[in-house]
Amino acid sequence: MKNTIAAFLIVLGFVGCALAQPAPQYTITERKAIKRYEEAGEKYKLGATEESANLLKELVKTYPDFTEAHFLLAQLYIDDQQWDSAIPSLEKGVALHPEIFPEAFLILSEAYMAKAEYAKAEKCITKFMPYPKNDKLIEKKAQLILASCVFAQKALKYPVPFDPVNMGDGVNTEHDEYYPCVTADENTLLFTRLVPDTRVDAGQQEDFFISRRSDQGVYAFAQPIISINTAMNEGAPSLSADGSTLIFTACQTLDGQWGGERTGVGSCDLFFSLKKGNEWEPGKNLGSMINTGAWESQPSFSADGKTMYFVRGKRSARGIQEQDIYYSVLRETGEWSKPEKVRGWVNTDFQEESVMIHPDGNTLYFSSNGHPGMGGMDIFLSRRDETGEWGKPINLGYPINTEHDENSFQVTTNGQYALFASARPGGKGGLDLYRFLLPDFARPKKVSYVTGVITDKASFKKLEAQLELLDMETGAVIANTYSDPIMGNFLLCIPPGRDYVMNVSKDGYLFHSERFTLSNEVQKEPYKLNIALQKLKVGTKIALGNTTADGMKNVFFDSNSDVLKKESFVELNKMVVLLNKNPQRKIEVGGHTDDLGDDALNMNLSQKRADAVKRYLVSAGLAENRIIAKGYGETSPTVPNDSEANRAKNRRTEFVITE
Repeated sequence: MKNTIAAFLIVLGFVGCALAQPAPQYTITERKAIKRYEEAGEKYKLGATEESANLLKELVKTYPDFTEAHFLLAQLYIDDQQWDSAIPSLEKGVALHPEIFPEAFLILSEAYMAKAEYAKAEKCITKFMPYPKNDKLIEKKAQLILASCVFAQKALKYPVPFDPVNMGDGVNTEHDEYYPCVTADENTLLFTRLVPDTRVDAGQQEDFFISRRSDQGVYAFAQPIISINTAMNEGAPSLSADGSTLIFTACQTLDGQWGGERTGVGSCDLFFSLKKGNEWEPGKNLGSMINTGAWESQPSFSADGKTMYFVRGKRSARGIQEQDIYYSVLRETGEWSKPEKVRGWVNTDFQEESVMIHPDGNTLYFSSNGHPGMGGMDIFLSRRDETGEWGKPINLGYPINTEHDENSFQVTTNGQYALFASARPGGKGGLDLYRFLLPDFARPKKVSYVTGVITDKASFKKLEAQLELLDMETGAVIANTYSDPIMGNFLLCIPPGRDYVMNVSKDGYLFHSERFTLSNEVQKEPYKLNIALQKLKVGTKIALGNTTADGMKNVFFDSNSDVLKKESFVELNKMVVLLNKNPQRKIEVGGHTDDLGDDALNMNLSQKRADAVKRYLVSAGLAENRIIAKGYGETSPTVPNDSEANRAKNRRTEFVITE
């Protein structure tokens, strides 16, 4: 429960008010006792807590009716997370004089929640409710505790399925492992480990480690990311779905260091690193649009590469306060938009943290102590509605959530499993990473993914190319990214049950456009889409509207029609971009048919279709003298017209580079 209870005592001003009261206003009149109490209060304010506690223990032993001494002793116990000791002092205080500090009932209820004694907690908060409350935050807190007591008692009666499995010796050690993140194919696991380090005064610090999954499904011994790790802390990572981008948190030390060559803006900032081949670049600050003088941490990068979610708070003497979840959108210019709080029901007046946006783009997992739960930080999910707002959070239930703090939570792309950190008995030591089957109600929408390699068609060299994935029905851009500059590979998360177009472009090459369909069932294996690009030179041909390798067809015209279908606009616009990037190039647009029907009619139809494509390109801004439109009818087949499949391949619109 962290410092919630202690913070409330301080916010309520109990110590200051009590110590400032003149002697006649105390609950006892013995001047010697009052002097000792005030001495204990001064020591407490100066940080001499042990001396203060010893004085107070003697006081309540000698003067058992000294209410203020009981309350102050309770705060000392609470500061030290000693709930078992704090509760008797609070109980004694409210039994003597509840009217001088009725908020003690609220604090007692939180203390009982920290011990999972929810019936006692409900009894205490119910006693507090009739008292007047001058602070709206106190009123909200009381209502939250009451709702949490009701929820927790019901949750204990109806536990959700939960059977966590330790992720093994390759991942877990005697040290703490936490904040896991995993690629869409689950073959790469990245996490934070607290490692011994004699270079720092604390004797330990946080580093990143990566483990690769074998063909047998076992994660190998994790290795440190040497190019990112420093003697300072690196933590709370977010790994992109394809494993090529890492966003993480680093904080400034008291002497102004950020670790290695890193520089920062606030107390804790967000940094990023890109992977090329198998090597990670050193971390770079995300800049002042994201990072402020406040505290930015715990990022989560959307699978489409467009949006980043993170937690922002304010550092104070009582720790990080006002923690909320924010988001920022990556513009086409490569700059981040000004962060805003997520809209809807997620953020509260209390604390939110450990955010994770699932690759479905519409399910948000996070931890919070501001929604009804089991006590401390519970894990919730929220689903985005059609207006873009996040819906009412759903508690994942007991025993996923307990009276302790739960966070460090990740859900796999297939939505079946969740990863989290726990110090439960039977582990390797400290916090270990575990995996469990997620209950059906807590699963995200179905997500699949497409993967492949981009190569040069002639040399087979692996290429870095721009990938744009579009929804065929809506024309919406689902993802815009690049293949790896060394390995040429890519991975994109996409919803199943839809038709897509993959546009691939690279300077000096013809763009490649390919349509494919994912079934509505999540596949165990990814959809494979290896693409070979042709270099841009005179005589190079690109055929649109033909049957692709997967049997699908990018249809440009209805049968016997020369009116362009809207589905063709996406690919034709790519030709516009290609020619704009290569203003010296000229093309021929060739219309082709199969051998069915009258030869003359086929020739006329193919010419009209070529003319229609030319008109579209000219209307998009291309010079008319750069485009020749020619109909070939059935005179230039690519394959024999001896089957319907082959005839489909011959019905096409073809571009040829002429100059």
